[in-house]
Amino acid sequence: MKIEMKDGQPVVDAADLASLFDLTVDEVRAKMANAEITSRFETGVGEDAGKFRMTFLHAGRRLRLTCSEDGTVLKTTRIDTGAR
Repeated sequence: MKIEMKDGQPVVDAADLASLFDLTVDEVRAKMANAEITSRFETGVGEDAGKFRMTFLHAGRRLRLTCSEDGTVLKTTRIDTGAR
């Protein structure tokens, strides 16, 4: 999986998120539009310079994608936060 950057902002394919959240593409789009899926974008500093991280929250689950500078996903973590 690879995250594309457009004008300095990450763009994640809805199909990739759908598979990681066990949703359909249409559900992902609707839930993002309704703020039921939220996201956070962070850039690395120090020893993590050149990397970035995207975190998505939905229905008590956290999905985190750690990426290289070119957008290649290096690590994917999914946890149940218990918060709904």
